[in-house]
Amino acid sequence: MPDVPPPPTPPAPTPPVASSRADLRHRLNTATAGFETPLAAVDMDAWDVNAADLVRRAAGKPIRVASKSLRSRTLLREVLGRDGFHGVLALTLSEALWLVGTELSSDVVVGYPTADRRGLARLAGDDELAAGITIMVDDVAQLDLVDAVAPADGRVEIRVCLELDLSWQPMGGRVRVGAKRSPLHSVDDLVRLAQAVQSRPGFRLVGVMGYESQIAGVQDAPPGRGWRGRMVRSMQKRSWTELSERRIAAVEAVRKIADLEFVNGGGSGSVERTVSDLSITEVTAGSGLLAPRLFDGYTSFSPRPAAFFAVPVVRRPGPGIVTVAGGGYIASGAAGHDRLPVPWLPEGLTLDRNEGAGEAQTPLLGSPADDLAIGDRVWFRHAKAGELSERFDQYYLVRGERLVDTIATYRGDGKTFL
Repeated sequence: MPDVPPPPTPPAPTPPVASSRADLRHRLNTATAGFETPLAAVDMDAWDVNAADLVRRAAGKPIRVASKSLRSRTLLREVLGRDGFHGVLALTLSEALWLVGTELSSDVVVGYPTADRRGLARLAGDDELAAGITIMVDDVAQLDLVDAVAPADGRVEIRVCLELDLSWQPMGGRVRVGAKRSPLHSVDDLVRLAQAVQSRPGFRLVGVMGYESQIAGVQDAPPGRGWRGRMVRSMQKRSWTELSERRIAAVEAVRKIADLEFVNGGGSGSVERTVSDLSITEVTAGSGLLAPRLFDGYTSFSPRPAAFFAVPVVRRPGPGIVTVAGGGYIASGAAGHDRLPVPWLPEGLTLDRNEGAGEAQTPLLGSPADDLAIGDRVWFRHAKAGELSERFDQYYLVRGERLVDTIATYRGDGKTFL
């Protein structure tokens, strides 16, 4: 482990002047004018700025791309072709098999444990797939499942990554802050499973992962809620002190057991903080490329919104009101207003609090409604990055006022990974 601190995060370069929302609306409308709504578009000018800023924030450490945030092979290939990005963190084993099998990447870590027996059988029977895919494990029972599908004496070696739980559990564990993920919370927990992996034939321990969800995935400056931001920042500071010390100790202990190839952590919301941890060799990011609405409230970075969907105006119920067709693309997670899409273009429209975003129709309020005609487009931002692609077969890629490509999402490729 290095005994010197990492270099400081470089200062943010002065980016090109961001276009106004009116300019953005004009560009998106112009580039996609020949296509029917609903449709989804990616502003590649914003994508470029966001990709460069992620690399800056990573301060020289490679960024593993979270594929669930993009769900498009074309977008994955584009970002993996940039300096500073290497490898994929996949959502499921079946997705990893597809990505490696189609030669998109030769380094895919499955971000969650799997019970996909058919996928495990395929992985265990193919040298190339097994060399390019690492499965996630946090329980001996997951090793047992692999052995039950493909006994060790008749399969190729399976690459394994262990996940350390990085939730904050003050007051002796009576309080838990963070996602309920791995059961491996202590250094001893991780060491015991590392020893179990090393002692079993047919497995090779190559990595450790930890996701600090209470830091990477929580807005620390939510718009209009200053008091909550102060509370979140205080929590994150105390949580970071505890988890970074625990992660460093855990990784050091596991390195005495196995020759680790990587130690992964973080997410788009915590890149600079995560890479300051001396035990980390790479950081995960993905959503920061598209900048959904849940990324509007961070103090550490301000990505440019890059992903949008458009739906048409179909009704004008009265002054200051229009109704668009559909638009009710609700994000996963605990139900709340922040899971709703937000009308973005033209600027100044808001959802009706009594109706929200609907399956059949979505009323929108505000003075810009009076300037909209039947058939005009309203552009929305989804609350999350990757889930937008589950609604559309394709994305229209826009640079300036030009449509530069039409690409398939996973859904358009005929692939759904649950």
